[in-house]
Amino acid sequence: MHIYKFGGASVKDANGVKNIANILKSEGYNNKLTVISAMGKTTNALEEVVRVYFEENTLLIDTISKIKEFHYKIIKELFSNEKHTIYWKIDELFSELSSFLERNKSPKHSFVYDQVVCFGELISTTIISHYLNDIGIKNTWLDIRNLIKTDSNYRDANILWEETSENIKHSINQSLLNITQGFLGSDANFFTTTLGREGSDYSAAILAYCLNAESVTIWKDVSGVLNADPRYFDNTELLTKIPYQEAIELAFYGASVIHPKTLQPLQEKKIPLYVRSFITPNEKGSAVCDVNSLEPKVPCFILKQNQHLISLSSLDFSFIEEENISYIFKLLSKYQTKMSIIQNSAISFSLCVDNKYKNLSKLLESLKEKFRVECIEHVNLYTIRHATPRSISYIEKDKEILLKQVLQDTVQLVTK
Repeated sequence: MHIYKFGGASVKDANGVKNIANILKSEGYNNKLTVISAMGKTTNALEEVVRVYFEENTLLIDTISKIKEFHYKIIKELFSNEKHTIYWKIDELFSELSSFLERNKSPKHSFVYDQVVCFGELISTTIISHYLNDIGIKNTWLDIRNLIKTDSNYRDANILWEETSENIKHSINQSLLNITQGFLGSDANFFTTTLGREGSDYSAAILAYCLNAESVTIWKDVSGVLNADPRYFDNTELLTKIPYQEAIELAFYGASVIHPKTLQPLQEKKIPLYVRSFITPNEKGSAVCDVNSLEPKVPCFILKQNQHLISLSSLDFSFIEEENISYIFKLLSKYQTKMSIIQNSAISFSLCVDNKYKNLSKLLESLKEKFRVECIEHVNLYTIRHATPRSISYIEKDKEILLKQVLQDTVQLVTK
């Protein structure tokens, strides 16, 4: 079996859905399991629903209506019959969403987030499954929440591998085309969980691992894995074959083309990962696989924006030792704050963090109980893999360097 994954950009409109159909026709659609994300920016729109639910409840109906209108526009372009089953199917999903918000009693933001945001994937896959069936590409729609079981760590759930593997092996007919959702799972109480933003790639890897798939293909709006994000860097180069270990390093440092968790289960079973363009599907793209190639042979640039540089020093100028560092890490865990880089000296400790869960202010207040604290917000973190003097100069040019760290052939720079 081959696993395909299509992200939100590939299904942002009706033409995107039709393009998926053309790719499946060209590539062959039997013996395929296709993982599909929410359409376009729907996840962002549903995040706004969560925000409005907690902060501006009077706007809730209008906020949901805009999402419904967006999907109805796509449906009308795909289905000529105005009485098609798809209309009541989508109405039913939006009714489920509204019903949850009306009866929910939980004040926990992460729990509500997962119960709401999941509708993006449920709606997109329902539309695409019906469209493919209508044009003769017969398929089975699967609710991934019945297959991928997790703990109750909402928004970043951990996979229960044994149960998940049994579910997947006994629920999927590998000779047919299956359509399912990325990003989602469910806990022991069958509440929806999510696997972290961009977790659809991870979903594809989980399915591949459990099914011993022949390959995973991620269809993107770029020609493959590039040595830098073309939105921020000029003259990017395609990396055609990348060893698993190098790809994991790139993902760890924040390369957005591959989700950090995706590669680990694939590497364990040596399942190749292909990254191809849904815009130019005839191109081969990139392969992450079990090779001893020296690629990438060029510097690779990774940019993480909107980071926060925290500098700590002890109140009494004593050394920053194991006890202090342990205390810092406990606070980072408590406030769900992920580090991107750390650097320490005898009496100081610097770390660059993101603020995914909006807990930065709480973290800083807790740190002030034990340290002198300075924080420079909204900085950029550049990572250069296989750095050369020329590549370092390219990044440093016309920037204020706040922190620089050199580790073998990897250089990281925090800039304003």
